[in-house]
Amino acid sequence: MKRKPFVSRQHRRPLVAALLALPLALTACSTDGESEDAFAAEPGALQIYSSQHRDVTQAWAEAFTEKTGIETQVREGQDSSMGHMIVEEGEASPADVFLTENSPAMTVVERADLLAPVDEETQAQVRDGMAPSSGRWTAVAARSTVLVYNTEMISEDELPDSIMDLADPEWAGQWGAAPGGADFQAIMAGMLADRGEEETRAWLEALAENSEVYQNNIATMKAVNAGEVPVGIMYHYYWYRDQAGDKEGSANTQLHYFGQQDPGAFVSLSAGGVLESSDMPDEAQQFLAYVTSPEGQQVLVDSGSMEYAVGAGVESDPALPTLDELDAPPVDPFTLNSDTVMELMTDASIL
Repeated sequence: MKRKPFVSRQHRRPLVAALLALPLALTACSTDGESEDAFAAEPGALQIYSSQHRDVTQAWAEAFTEKTGIETQVREGQDSSMGHMIVEEGEASPADVFLTENSPAMTVVERADLLAPVDEETQAQVRDGMAPSSGRWTAVAARSTVLVYNTEMISEDELPDSIMDLADPEWAGQWGAAPGGADFQAIMAGMLADRGEEETRAWLEALAENSEVYQNNIATMKAVNAGEVPVGIMYHYYWYRDQAGDKEGSANTQLHYFGQQDPGAFVSLSAGGVLESSDMPDEAQQFLAYVTSPEGQQVLVDSGSMEYAVGAGVESDPALPTLDELDAPPVDPFTLNSDTVMELMTDASIL
């Protein structure tokens, strides 16, 4: 498939240098100006450790308190760091509930045997295949991998058939991604599960050599919109949220769904679990039951996050293609190996 010639509008930035600013940026957006050391649990409040989006978590917490009278307190952080923090805290963790953006962070806590079984009634509230066989956590939302592309630079029929094609030399310098983020690392965990270590390693090496690196999904989308690169890898909902607003970061773009069970069609699950050491186990189970209930899933839909609802019988925002239409790869989301992904990315000099 031939494509139009592309000339980069900027010099390629060194990968490591582009990632150096990530820790500070992630810390800045993870809390309301407080460091993790400054956090103090409020007595009697259900402690929700969350790496989910702030607006969604707050909407769930406030609606739950209004419905039940149970007070909540949310501690915010990033997927991987918060999962490992819970493991480090162990049975002394103040956390009652853990909510993640991507499931690999939850499996870190599960492997440490720190999660209580989720009530069967709660598991039954989500779509088939979105509650692990272990019964230790459940999906609370979902998001799809997509390719965002600049319609003024490339046409739909010139797009790669597979995300794996981006490793080909002909795509050098023509695509962007945010490998320092938990979202991208979850996508890589899906690729690893679907295609194996050899193909994933080769693809990551091509990324390190040939892609433009950005801080996050939004920066990737804006770069494609500005014509810095023709295409970029991201999650779907950033584009839909921008489109629902002023379209400042996406006016020149469209989304491409790979489908065909391609690794580029990976659907990542946001996870919810109850800590075995919780001081409020009944209330924690009630919270997870509320989040996965039709009412709680509607809170997600109405929040404007544009993430997918996972509750059985609950429709996501009508602007989105349905989950069934995505034709995602048959990856078991409950065994995604984030540790191996980090090793592969480190070996490729990405992290």
